[in-house]
Amino acid sequence: MLESSKRISKQLLSTFNSVHWKLKFPSFCVFPRNMQKEHIKLSQADQDFLMTLIAKGQLPARIFRRAAALLELNRGKTLGAVSETLQVSYQTVAQWRDNYQARGLQALQDQPRTGRPVLIDGKQRAQLTALACSTPPAGRARWTLRLLADKAIELGFCQSLSHTRARSILKKTNCNRI
Repeated sequence: MLESSKRISKQLLSTFNSVHWKLKFPSFCVFPRNMQKEHIKLSQADQDFLMTLIAKGQLPARIFRRAAALLELNRGKTLGAVSETLQVSYQTVAQWRDNYQARGLQALQDQPRTGRPVLIDGKQRAQLTALACSTPPAGRARWTLRLLADKAIELGFCQSLSHTRARSILKKTNCNRI
């Protein structure tokens, strides 16, 4: 058996060497013996933290999956095996691994997402609510939404405010003075 495999290897080597790009058989066909390589190495403190985090049982699913994936990768499982176990894609597990290597345990949490900036903050909302609860201008029985929006811009509470936005702000505060 051993002699026949050597003979086949020599035949393949001669075939590959006769090809114009001159591939070398030994470097071309050598595979590592242990295919399950360890993808990450957790410190003992990180491993203990992840174990206590999972043992609590009160976790969002995202954090639980990420923690479980890191522990499984630390145990020597491949990315494919972890992705099948957690029912996520291979790329997702690879991304969790890379994030852990870059940011440590902060990788369990989502990074802040970009989004639309807040145009009217809490202080400005409070000022608008206080204005709506104040006495209306002379000649008016009550505040209208358009009048409130115009007055808020005039007083410098905000740079722009539509009457519909003023309505939604006051609706969230349960203000019934309008």
